[in-house]
Amino acid sequence: MPGMTTRSTARTGRRLTRRITAFARAHGGSAEATVSYTGERGVRVVLVGADGGWGDLMAPDGDTARQALEAAGITPRDTFNAPLAAKVRTGRYEWSRMAGLQIGGPRNT
Repeated sequence: MPGMTTRSTARTGRRLTRRITAFARAHGGSAEATVSYTGERGVRVVLVGADGGWGDLMAPDGDTARQALEAAGITPRDTFNAPLAAKVRTGRYEWSRMAGLQIGGPRNT
C-alpha cells in the first residue's frame, strides 16, 4: 500500500494475526476466512468461526491479509460461497439490521 513502510506493514500484519487468532479461539477454536478487495481502502477479511459466529476486519492489502491468516493457521477461501454462508449463525441484532426499515427494525438515522 502506498505510503506504508515495511515496518508499519509488519506491525499491521502482527496485529491482524493476533486479532484473527483471538477470534478463532473465541469461536470454537478455528475459523474460515475470505479476503475481498474493497478498493483503495484495502481488503475486507470475513471470518466465520467453528461455532458459526462471524466478524470482519480490514487489512491494507491482500498480501498482508493472507500472511496474517497463514500465520494464524487459516487458509482463506476464494469466495464467500453457499457452504460457508450456511455456517454463519446470526442473532436478533443482525436480523433486525439486515431487514432494517423494511420490517420495522432499528432506524438507520
